[in-house]
Amino acid sequence: SGKMLSNISSVLRACAQRNGAAAVISARTYADFTTQATFEIKKCDVHKLDEGPATQVVMTRDEGLQYYRTMQLMRRMELKADQLYKQKIIRGFCHLYDGQEACAVGIEAAINQTDHLITAYRAHGYTYTRGGTVKEIMAELTGRRGGIAKGKGGSMHMYCKNFYGGNGIVGAQVPLGAGVALACKYQGNNELCVCLYGDGAANQGQIFETYNMAALWKLPVIFICENNRYGMGTSVERAAASTDYYKRGEFIPGLRLDGMDVLCVREASRFAADHCRSGKGPILMELQTYRYHGHSMSDPGVSYRTREEIQEVRSKSDPISLLKDRMLSNNMASVEELKDIDVEVRKQIEDAAQFATTDPEPPLEELCNHIFHNNPPLEVRGTHPWSKLKSIS
Repeated sequence: SGKMLSNISSVLRACAQRNGAAAVISARTYADFTTQATFEIKKCDVHKLDEGPATQVVMTRDEGLQYYRTMQLMRRMELKADQLYKQKIIRGFCHLYDGQEACAVGIEAAINQTDHLITAYRAHGYTYTRGGTVKEIMAELTGRRGGIAKGKGGSMHMYCKNFYGGNGIVGAQVPLGAGVALACKYQGNNELCVCLYGDGAANQGQIFETYNMAALWKLPVIFICENNRYGMGTSVERAAASTDYYKRGEFIPGLRLDGMDVLCVREASRFAADHCRSGKGPILMELQTYRYHGHSMSDPGVSYRTREEIQEVRSKSDPISLLKDRMLSNNMASVEELKDIDVEVRKQIEDAAQFATTDPEPPLEELCNHIFHNNPPLEVRGTHPWSKLKSIS
């Protein structure tokens, strides 16, 4: 039977190698897994820096599994949102994050939950990594009471502790983020603020005003341009006279890196966080990433780029596949184990969607609540003199 077993294992091994997963054997116990491995990552392009982040990085098996689960969860959540939108259960603005998962997961792996983060309106992923639950996010998308903003914010306006949203005005979150960083500096608590915007917002005047103040006051802020190449539907080459977004801080040091590789993002974010915490002031990062969906749900996303291009990015640089291949080829996980995670994630998303479609909508009398924090109830003027609305904090 020993010989028989070794035959079976070699057959399995051959199958596994054919499937691109190096030598994964179903009967393997957890003890056999590599607990950590060193990976070679792409070098960052740097601006005004003597040296960039390391190109050799260590990832543990537990970290890998955690990143995999979080990215898979974001991906499935966005695909479910797409489905509910097409069924007209989610309405209005809806900007999906699928394709960009490595950005959020890499950044969060490098900062603390006590640090601060503010982003534009493609915010579902960050709401989750900052501490929101899938249920709360899905219910917010459908405008129900159990939503993270009690159903009043919708897709673009979700918040939780140390997360200042979801902001609907292009570029407006950048000065707000610098304000949060000013508070960090003022309070002297060694915290920092991550301030995200897209390649479309990068041409906004208020961003340059913010760079100036942040540099003058040496604010602990990481400005991050998530460059997903097409703004609202115009390629970066047609929208920006200089597409070197990481150099546009001029007097602020910058990094440009592969935003599809979670380890690249993590390493660069650690480097940037150390820069801020050591009192050197702001730093800029440009993450080269890609969105699989259109700009929003009302953009089919194929008039300014080809379907083939999207397909190619999916097949060659998908952030989830990239991490999965790394883990399998370094014997850090088994195919079955990752499949189990996928199944769990799917169930979690299904449960959340179930909740988001059955939870009641908020009643009209709650419309004006929470205008002020810790305030006695006040009357709110409606659209006509006889509408009596009340706000309870």
